[in-house]
Order: sequence, then structure tokens, then C-alpha cells
Amino acid sequence: MVSLIMAGIFVAWKYWYVAGQEKEAQTELYKAETYFEKDSINKAIASLSEVTDQYGVTPSGNLAEYYLGVSLMKKGEFEKAIEHLKEFNSTDQMVGPIAMGDIGDCYVELNKVEEGISYYLKAAVKNKNKFTSPLYLKKAGVAYESLKDYKNAVKVYERIKSDYDKSSEGKEIEKYLARAKALAGE
Repeated sequence: MVSLIMAGIFVAWKYWYVAGQEKEAQTELYKAETYFEKDSINKAIASLSEVTDQYGVTPSGNLAEYYLGVSLMKKGEFEKAIEHLKEFNSTDQMVGPIAMGDIGDCYVELNKVEEGISYYLKAAVKNKNKFTSPLYLKKAGVAYESLKDYKNAVKVYERIKSDYDKSSEGKEIEKYLARAKALAGE
């Protein structure tokens, strides 16, 4: 009986409350997206913050977390950007890995390069594809090089060469690979 009541509460919450909130959230998110597209960062941040606070349980509230993270990143507020980007959840083939790569970019900007590399590598394998995977593998390789970890840079560049040779990163990876191998003493 208790499980039946719990199931009824869940269904009511999801299909009545969240669905009603989603319509309002979409309207508010549209306003925020307009500011975002016009590069009115401060207005976008204020508007997106309202959407995440009021409609966080909705799909539009989730998307607002991503836009808010990117806006904060553009403004140079990397710690706050990381918080919001980590709140964003997506299974989308492109947006999910890009959000994860953005977290890596924020960590690199904060001079936390190892954490950045970790997120670049996660982004590369999340929804593997020919656009985001080689992009974030290359970013990981460049970050490894900045740490003078040329052996790991070589490994990452070789993955691009073998798995994504037709990508734009794959077409220019030989020069990165040659440099990293030379610096690694190979």
C-alpha cells in the first residue's frame, strides 16, 4: 500500500508539478537565452540564476545550469562556473561532452591542470564522436605538455591519430606527436 501511495505521489509530482513548472521555466529561459546570445553576460547571469533557483527540477532549469556555467566562465568566474556546469546533466551527443570539457577549461584557467586533464579525458569518452572526442583528447595532450608530461601527451596524441585521423585534430596531429615524442626523448 505504501509503495502504491509513493508511486502516486511520484507520478503527480512529475506529470503535474514538474510539467507545469516546465512551461514557466521555458518562458524564463527564453528571456535568459536572449541575453546570452546578445553577450549581455551580467543580465544573462541574473536571469539564468533565477531560472535555476525557481525551476531547477525542470529540464529547462537543467539547461539553465549549463548556460549559467558558460556565462560565468566567459566572465572569468571559474569556480562558480564549475559548480553550475557540474549541476548540468545531459545525455546529448554533443552538449554533454562539451559541458564536461568546459569544466576542464575552467580547471586549467585556475591552474589546476591535472583536474582539467581529468575532465578532458572524461569528455573525450562521454558519447564518443568525431567532433568532441578528438577535440578534448588534444586539449588533454596540450595540458599534459604544459606539465612536461610528454609521455602521456604522446599517448593521447596517438589515440587521436589511430581513432580520429579524419577529424580536423587528426589531420594536424603529426606535428603535436612529433614535438611530444622529441621532448619525451623518443
